[in-house]
This record gives sequence, structure tokens and C-alpha cells, in this order.
Amino acid sequence: MFQLLLAIIYMAFISLGLPDAMLGAAWPDMYVEFGVPLSYAGILSALIAAGTIVSSLQSDRLTLKLGTGKVTAISVAMTALALFGFSITHNFWLLCLWAIPYGLGGGSVDASLNNYVALHYTSRHMSWLHCMWGVGAATGPYIMGYALTGGFGWNRGYRIISLLQIGLTLILFLSLPMWKKRSTINEETGEVRKPMALKDVLKIKGAREVLICFFCYCGIESTSGLWASSYLNLYKGIPVEIAASFGSMFYIGITMGRAFNGFLTIKFSDLQMIRFGQGLIVTGIIIMIIPFGTYTALAGLIMIGLGCAPIYPCIIHSTPAHFGEDKSQAVIGVQMAFAYMGTLAMPPLFGLIANYINVALLPVYLVILLVLMVVMHERLVKVTKK
Repeated sequence: MFQLLLAIIYMAFISLGLPDAMLGAAWPDMYVEFGVPLSYAGILSALIAAGTIVSSLQSDRLTLKLGTGKVTAISVAMTALALFGFSITHNFWLLCLWAIPYGLGGGSVDASLNNYVALHYTSRHMSWLHCMWGVGAATGPYIMGYALTGGFGWNRGYRIISLLQIGLTLILFLSLPMWKKRSTINEETGEVRKPMALKDVLKIKGAREVLICFFCYCGIESTSGLWASSYLNLYKGIPVEIAASFGSMFYIGITMGRAFNGFLTIKFSDLQMIRFGQGLIVTGIIIMIIPFGTYTALAGLIMIGLGCAPIYPCIIHSTPAHFGEDKSQAVIGVQMAFAYMGTLAMPPLFGLIANYINVALLPVYLVILLVLMVVMHERLVKVTKK
């Protein structure tokens, strides 16, 4: 039962990743059909992200009331409904309405499943869990590409994903007896647990450090993913077609790295893996700067992706050890919210730098975020040391 539930959790994370890259793949067709500016994709992304942040902050309250299994099943059902709504919509503003349940569902399942795996499974399973997200994120655009090249339209792509998620929703509801219930009684005090508000989470020793750490990490990952191709093309002079393919190697590095890291965590601790990842990122940035040709830049980009691979899952897995099992759901929920804030804020900020100063500053920007992340993580380890 324990391993069967783990397989279902992996399926849920593949499902979580499936629609994440589909909007980018479908938008060139979608904005023409809707008759809206190209930039309106940012409105949809912002609405989805806002819903994700809100539901992440409510994850502690929801899991205490419903349990992780029900929260996951209901959240996947919400995203399935929202994606089906996408598939039947031919109006941009209706699409904005469907983006709200899409975001709300994604945040709840992300925070709840991360905490459940952190509490009940080993670090290697956490790495493989996030590898599954990468599998989903890589598969989604292929499904959309199949729909578009087959002449079925972008709506069909979203419909296929929604049907897959409807099937997963049924599996999740059938699996509810397998999920371990989260205790509503504090074992230390004997009192009934109450959901922690954001202000209470921020008062926990080490919480601010881990939130800044998460913000910076996601800033590094999302900025690298969005701007690496532009940096290679505009600064390194690599042809745009080759630069675009190099950009995808960054995400391949993350996904393959998480698959491999699952085996490394058998021997190494979360702390060692996080520090190792940070070392790989700085090495990759240095290699990108070195003027030794096209493939040197590619090697640096892949190295940054490999460095990013262990950091996110290992920080999450170590959260119960740092803050206690009774507080981990609340802390992880806020971590997820700060992660999405970093993803939202840092790539556009670098866009302004690239536009008004120079895209060549990408490595400097990444180094600043990396240094702040390292400082915050080392402080976290120091103040939560038991």
C-alpha cells in the first residue's frame, strides 16, 4: 500500500507539471484567435500564479480540516475542470476566469504533497517526486504540439490534459483510505492544533531565512530558464535557433539531475546535497562567462541546471527537521508562496536590466541571487541547529 500510494503521488506530480508549459506552446495560436496582444499571456500567467500563492498560504488550514488525500483529490479536480474550461473557451476574458481555479488547484496540491512526502518518505523520493514534475512539464508541450500539428487546434491539447487529470482525480478519490491522517492534536501540549497564520510562521526561528532562500532559488531557476537563450544569442552571438535549443537543455539538466540525485541522497544528507548544488551553480555561471566557444556556454547552462536539481527538493525535505513536523505544513505552504513570488518577480526585473542596461549582466544577476541564497541557507542551518 505504501509503495502504491507513492506511485499515485508521482502520478499527481506528473499531472501538476503537464499544463505548466502548455500556455507558452499554444499562445502563438491562441492570441491570434482571441484578437488580443501577444503580451496578454502575462495576464493569464499572473492570474494563475496569484491563485497558486493564495492556495499555498491556505494549505495548512486545508490539510488540517480535510487531510492531504482529500486536498490533493479536490485540487486535481479543480485543475481538471479549469483545463476543460480552457478547452471549450473561445473568449480571452472567460479564459481569465478559468485561470483562477487552475491556479488555486495547483498551489494546494503542490504544498500538500510536498509536506506529505517530506514527512513520510525519504529524501530520494522527494528528488524523484520533483523529477516527475519535470517529466510532466516536458510532456505537456508535446501533447499540445500533437494537437496543433494534427490540425485539431490548441483546444484539443487542453482537452487531452483535462481528461488525463479527470482520470487521475478518480484514482485519487479511490486512494483516500491509503493516506495517513494528519493529527489534529499537538503531541507536546495535548492541545488541538490550529492553522498557523502568515504572521505566526514569520515568527518561527529560521522561517524568514528559508523563505528568502526559496525566493532566491526560484529567481535563479526561472530567470535562467527565461533569459538564457537571449543571453546566448545577444551576448555570445550564438544563432537564435541554436540558442533556443540550448535553453531547453537547462530544464533537461534539472530533470535528469533530480533523477540522478535520488540515488545520491542515499549516501549524502540534504545539507550536503544543497551545498553541492550551490557549488555546481557557481561553477556553471563561471563556465558560461569563459569565452571558449559555443559548447562551453552550453556546458555552463547544463551545469546550472544540474546545480538547481537538488536544491528545491532537499530544502523542502529538510523542512520538518528544521521546524518540526507540527509546523512543517504551514512553513512549506508559505515556502511555496515565496517560490512563486520569486518566479513572478525576478525574471521581469532582469528583463528591465537587459532592456535598459545590458543582457550581458545575466551571470552577475544570478551570482547576486546565489550569494543571498547561500547566506540565508547557512543562517537557517545555524539558527535551527538542534
